[in-house]
Amino acid sequence: MSYSLRSVITVLAALTASSVAPAQVSEDAEPLVATDMAVAPVQAIVQTLDDEVVLSTGESADPLAPIDEMATTDEDNAPVRPTGDLTSLVAQLRGTDAGSRELECLAVGVYFESKSEPLAGQLAVGQVIANRANSGRFPSSYCGVLFQRSQFSFVRGHSYPSIARGSRQWQNAVAIAKIVDQQLHVSAVPNALFFHAKRVQPRWRLTKVGSVGNHIFYR
Repeated sequence: MSYSLRSVITVLAALTASSVAPAQVSEDAEPLVATDMAVAPVQAIVQTLDDEVVLSTGESADPLAPIDEMATTDEDNAPVRPTGDLTSLVAQLRGTDAGSRELECLAVGVYFESKSEPLAGQLAVGQVIANRANSGRFPSSYCGVLFQRSQFSFVRGHSYPSIARGSRQWQNAVAIAKIVDQQLHVSAVPNALFFHAKRVQPRWRLTKVGSVGNHIFYR
């Protein structure tokens, strides 16, 4: 049987058109690897220079990202401890609100017993109240010490005169109370438990530890 050249070309073209085109491979395709006589899939790992670094926690982090300077930690939010001499401390802590009932009682004692005294004298009076509360010989709280019977002349039962809370004297007393409570400054008479004004002369058989302003202090 004879065929013409045109017929042969036509047949070859038809056979070529019926061939299956190869599938397109995408980045999601899973390449195959032979294991013994079987063929098992393995996970394809594609990494480019644009990929993010993935942490073990599942969070993504860009190593080149700028550090957030506004981020804070618990230590950053911690209150700053006041520093400096007594005058500086009072200036930093001065206010009308003592912050608690106990500090209020301590400030009241400082206010009525020494509001006209220099700051060192006010600190000494406040320290006496704190020393009594810690001594075991007196009530164990500032309010207990303040309202103990026959100890402070301005106290009447469980009350005391009104306070000019907007005055600088009260604000200083609040600051002194905080300084004493937080032990921010050492008193000139740190161990004193008693005091009286210089104008009076009680017959106390106590050990004198010093005088500050218009008060003499004992233990």
